[in-house]
Amino acid sequence: MIYTITLNPALDRTLWVQKVKSDVSNRIIEERSFAGGKSVDVSKVLKNLGIDNIALGFVGGFAGRELEGRLLNEGIQTDFVHVSGETRTNIIIHERETGAQLAFNARGPEIHPSEIMEFIELLQRLSCGDLVTIGGSLPRGVSPEIYRKIITIVKRCESAAVLDVDGEALRAGITARPDIIKPNIHELSELVGRELKGIDEITAAAREINRQGVRIVLVSMGARGILMVSEEKELLAVPPTVDVASTIGAGDSSVAGFVSGLVQNKKLEQCLAYAAAAGTATTLHQGTALAQKEDFDRLVPHVQVTALSSVIEKEKEKANAM
Repeated sequence: MIYTITLNPALDRTLWVQKVKSDVSNRIIEERSFAGGKSVDVSKVLKNLGIDNIALGFVGGFAGRELEGRLLNEGIQTDFVHVSGETRTNIIIHERETGAQLAFNARGPEIHPSEIMEFIELLQRLSCGDLVTIGGSLPRGVSPEIYRKIITIVKRCESAAVLDVDGEALRAGITARPDIIKPNIHELSELVGRELKGIDEITAAAREINRQGVRIVLVSMGARGILMVSEEKELLAVPPTVDVASTIGAGDSSVAGFVSGLVQNKKLEQCLAYAAAAGTATTLHQGTALAQKEDFDRLVPHVQVTALSSVIEKEKEKANAM
């Protein structure tokens, strides 16, 4: 079974207006609410791709009940720890006239030590051999060290751990040697302590993380594609060019795509193609809508997966020709 862990999920309320104007009442044209959070998004995309999973984390209050109900309506099993605080509500505003979007993310509830221990005890009951994805921000009252604890528990029973967080949470998490991490270029730069620009620099930084015990490093690079550096392979997946409606959730969708390939025992090249296709499929939709299977299936054959050595060689040839 696949489990997804989102410690600070959110109810994403998405509003569409013609154009935001100051000092006047702005009329809402359309509004929708979605269950959100990094690994919640992973759960939703996996389900869209036909792969069952169970969502874990903390929820509380009316917003938490609505979030859980929305996931159940989408066919996603949940096993959340219910807390005394209120699950956060994020606001996303889209301007139809300009295509611009504004996002306002709330902090989330404060989690008490007894609630943290309830979650840890839940995690210790999971079956061995599972795959666990962990992602998103931390709620108040929870230290980054919890990611080290979670990964240690997951690895103890030979389950695979996928970590998609940033900053101090990522630093703490990789000390427990997760199987896979997925930073973007900025997050990887912050992790290794230097600015990364060229693909050779990014690859070298990913190799440093491999040497710390992380088996696979996936680096999302926007329109440039997704880089995968493992102990055995260095690959770059470049998706086809599309009209981007929104980038919200694209990175989470890439994680789901890669995981979907892993659980189907696909080769790493195919897993990476799935990651690029799922991330790109999400960019086709406005708001917080995520990758749909029909878009994913259409995009997969058009993703170009190339050995990194040939990509770097081409970059050197271009540089020499200038």
